Amino acid sequence: MKRLIFLAASVLAAATATAQNYVIVNSEKIFKSIEAYNTAIAELDRLAEQYQQEVDDRYAEVEQYYNAYMAQKASLSATARQTRENAILQLEQEAARYQESIFGQNGTLMKKRIELIEPIQKEVFAAIEAYARRIGAAAVIDSSNNPTLLYTAETADHTQQVIAALKK
Repeated sequence: MKRLIFLAASVLAAATATAQNYVIVNSEKIFKSIEAYNTAIAELDRLAEQYQQEVDDRYAEVEQYYNAYMAQKASLSATARQTRENAILQLEQEAARYQESIFGQNGTLMKKRIELIEPIQKEVFAAIEAYARRIGAAAVIDSSNNPTLLYTAETADHTQQVIAALKK
């Protein structure tokens, strides 16, 4: 009987010890606590606005050519209509290529985002990893964008400790 109680207590103790072998952090909150990150995001927002205006201007030019063509279409010969339609199509394709070169996956804005944000991300992720290793955590859960995290005990959230470690 003593053996059974001892075994049950050991299993319960082991389960309790492993249940606390993780930490929860809110990476969004951590990033927003870093001034360099906020500055980089503001710069990216400003650039995105500027680039969007340039793209909008190109599409406005296409629309202007199209409207002029539609107004003159009836008086143009078939060859002239075809030439103008091709020119408008080419302008539209150029505008789309320009938009992709700016906002695409390998575009100017993404490259700038990598240049500005990646060093900060590396620093934050290294700080989270160092903190987790220091306290002996086996896993780190990010609560910022996890819709399946339904409950978090305040004692499990170590966001403030990571922010403090970053500021040292």
